Amino acid sequence: MSHPHIREAEAHLAELRAALLAHGITLPSLGLELPSLAASYSAPLVALGNCNQATARALTAALRKGAAG
Repeated sequence: MSHPHIREAEAHLAELRAALLAHGITLPSLGLELPSLAASYSAPLVALGNCNQATARALTAALRKGAAG
């Protein structure tokens, strides 16, 4: 059985992935940062990973649209 922090991080990761997908954005290397999974002092980190310029532009546009309300 996984640690509660890991289950919580996996749930947040799934929500983030779904929210990005709703804007047509896929971050192929989106996941939990492996070294942070071994840390017992804090919750795991979400690694956003790398993306190409088109994905960066789409992510920027989605964030700006969300900020504008």
